[in-house]
Amino acid sequence: MSAAEWRASLGLAGIFGLRLLGMFIILPVFALYAETLPGGRDHTLVGIALGAYGLTQAILQIPFGWASDRWGRKPTIVVGLLLFALGSFVAAWAPDIWWTIAGRALQGAGAISAAVIALTADLTRHEVRTRAMAVIGMTIGATFALSLILGPVLKAWIGVPGIFALTGVLALGAIAVLERGVPEP
Repeated sequence: MSAAEWRASLGLAGIFGLRLLGMFIILPVFALYAETLPGGRDHTLVGIALGAYGLTQAILQIPFGWASDRWGRKPTIVVGLLLFALGSFVAAWAPDIWWTIAGRALQGAGAISAAVIALTADLTRHEVRTRAMAVIGMTIGATFALSLILGPVLKAWIGVPGIFALTGVLALGAIAVLERGVPEP
């Protein structure tokens, strides 16, 4: 891979990783935290809060892909990261399980995976695209493993609302990575 392809691959992997860290990091601690929220003893609602992210992600991947084709990859990724950050801050502030569900759904509405993968394809040659995708794939696995370790540590340090706020800050940091670290297609 050329230097520009490495830069693009690592930058996009970083964006993917920062967003996925936000999704994964609450998994080991959320169920216990949810019990402290009004409505959080209802296991169905806790499951909905956990699953709302994935559901809105799944529903909005294709529309975000279309948006990235029409208005550009980077602008679409920025909008998705802003939605993810907003959802993170809503979940951090959430006074009950219903607001947490709304925050998680809003986080998932930042469905940027398709746009990030498309931008990866735009910025790499066909011959090295598989390597670029592998870099992103390794980030997914590493982020998941790291989140299982960091989640309980961060819960003890800043609490679950703090974790949600941190994920919002990480999403805003991912915008900076996109703007400064990823070449223009």
